[in-house]
Amino acid sequence: MTALSNESYTQGSGLLGITISFVMGSVAAGPLYAAFPIAAVLIKKGSKFSNILIFIGAWSTTKIPMLLFEASSMGWKFMLTRFIINIPGIALIAYVIERMITRQEKELIYENVKMIE
Repeated sequence: MTALSNESYTQGSGLLGITISFVMGSVAAGPLYAAFPIAAVLIKKGSKFSNILIFIGAWSTTKIPMLLFEASSMGWKFMLTRFIINIPGIALIAYVIERMITRQEKELIYENVKMIE
């Protein structure tokens, strides 16, 4: 995770950071509550707030095993439609939340996470 939290995942990461966030969230194993300790580690390493939100959003909606289950039970058309809608939806939600939260609120989140051992 150290390699992902450097320049490719921090404030100026751009499209690369967004892509890494989606991939990390989609290939991760485990329930959603397991994403939060990982998100805390990424915050401690200085990751961009919107990348953290994208990571959590991808973890909750675009997991590969879930997509395969949907394809087998509801069909490929449904799975692909939902997947294609989720990708911009997650990015849009992350962008809107990052714009809504003030700089002081973000700093408070980062400070509170740093206090966690």
